[in-house]
Amino acid sequence: MSGAADTTAVARAAFPDWVFAPNIGGHPDIYEIENRALDPAGHVLAAMRRLAPWDGRTLVDLGCGTGFWLTGYARDAARVIGIEPDPALRARAVARTPGRPTVEVMPGSAEHLPLADRSVDVVHARFAYFLAPGSRGPGGKRSTGGGDAGLAEVLRVLAPGGSLIVVDNDYRWGQFAELLAAAARVSPQRTADDVDAWWRERGATRHEVRSRWSFASRADLAAALGIEVPAAVARTWLARHPTATSLSCGYVLFCVSPLADSRLARLRAL
Repeated sequence: MSGAADTTAVARAAFPDWVFAPNIGGHPDIYEIENRALDPAGHVLAAMRRLAPWDGRTLVDLGCGTGFWLTGYARDAARVIGIEPDPALRARAVARTPGRPTVEVMPGSAEHLPLADRSVDVVHARFAYFLAPGSRGPGGKRSTGGGDAGLAEVLRVLAPGGSLIVVDNDYRWGQFAELLAAAARVSPQRTADDVDAWWRERGATRHEVRSRWSFASRADLAAALGIEVPAAVARTWLARHPTATSLSCGYVLFCVSPLADSRLARLRAL
């Protein structure tokens, strides 16, 4: 095995719930362009901050990828911890946060957090396939314990009064939802209903945010669509919108506060 393959094999053994994400894992430079295009007006961040302020607190970015959001969180948080199982992405996250004593990047996964009980105040998880009904990830592979195993581990590390904020796509609104629908095998309405019901049963509150992706060029837009939906779907959409450099996109935020629902206490004991 090569060194990179050895490192990946070790990570897979340590974090069996990790499922390789082909969009960011296979195309981190394009995903970086996509991150810069997301929500230029800051509506999602404002909603996250409103639901669970992190000023002066300890914040975990679960599945932090290349660490795109870490330095922004560190402007206000007392401590920021990025957790990432993919060793290649984690190396990028470490490389972008040198000389920042309040930022740390650690190996881990939703079901294997290297953190003490009740040690963090806020956990963020963006587009978290590992916290969802059945925890079905890219390629259809299920995690070892399903979404409840990851949720139980998050609840273990949250301090009293802490919160988990999960950012998901809104499958019901916006041009990106239309693209997802064109690419989907299962009705997006059914997917949305299943996700909503799963979080509702676990005591989460649900919050909708409407926003946009806004790219510097059409080439950047095309590249981002190319890693998020099948090529034929992307080509069809681009042909129908020949001058577009942006598209509308909705998000759904789920907020879980452990003290808010006795059912979550039972998840801690899993």
